[in-house]
Amino acid sequence: MDIADLLSADRVLLDVDVSCSKQAFRVVADVAAATVGLDKRAVMDALQERERLGTTGVGDGISIPHARFEGLGKACGFFVRLRSSIDMDALDNKSVDLMFVLLAPQDANADHLKALSRIARVMRSPDNQRVLRQNGDKNVILAVLTSEDT
Repeated sequence: MDIADLLSADRVLLDVDVSCSKQAFRVVADVAAATVGLDKRAVMDALQERERLGTTGVGDGISIPHARFEGLGKACGFFVRLRSSIDMDALDNKSVDLMFVLLAPQDANADHLKALSRIARVMRSPDNQRVLRQNGDKNVILAVLTSEDT
């Protein structure tokens, strides 16, 4: 599964001003409701529940929250760059300022795991991180995130 299949410019959110993961998830839930028709409350609850199971903060200021939904036709992603970093109990104890939220159909087992792996690989690149943190053009961000798609 290519990141280009998951993400579009309207789901690239830059300089989001929040102070905690709950607020960040609320922003994503609002956009998910508007762009893919998911219930806001269901998105928030699922992301918070996943975070309670264990951190999605993978290190280097990056978090990859994810959840599955019954009735979702295909996986979708949301890139979120936070104005200020937030604590998400990341594996390296660093605050998070870059998030890629993945919402997947309930039965998307292998595709879900492949997508998570690809997202992590792209976001862990120091060169990509530099652009993701500094560039203000959603289309440039989208190009960086989809640069390794085949």
